[in-house]
Amino acid sequence: MSVVKINAITVPPDKQQRFEERFRGRAGAVEKTPGFEWFELLRPVEGTDQYLVYTRWTSVEDYEAWQSSQDFDRAHDGGGDTLASAAPHSAHVWTYEVLEYAGPTANQENQA
Repeated sequence: MSVVKINAITVPPDKQQRFEERFRGRAGAVEKTPGFEWFELLRPVEGTDQYLVYTRWTSVEDYEAWQSSQDFDRAHDGGGDTLASAAPHSAHVWTYEVLEYAGPTANQENQA
């Protein structure tokens, strides 16, 4: 059963552009990590200033291995960025198990 980790990060409006730039420039090491299934960065549209970082893993152990890796440390060190000091105090990690999922299905009329 897959495990989802959601990191809810509060980002002040004046730092949101820089926060998004840092994600666009990420190395992409997580994609090569054993047990990694999916990543999404969700931008708030209204009612909140929390970004959600959604990752899906084959197991909690795979996520924990990523979290304790050097690649994780490099991805989260901030490189002296002014946002780095704000994020640790405004982030929450939630864990969920995937019970059901669905994706788009092909329209059978179009297959004939």
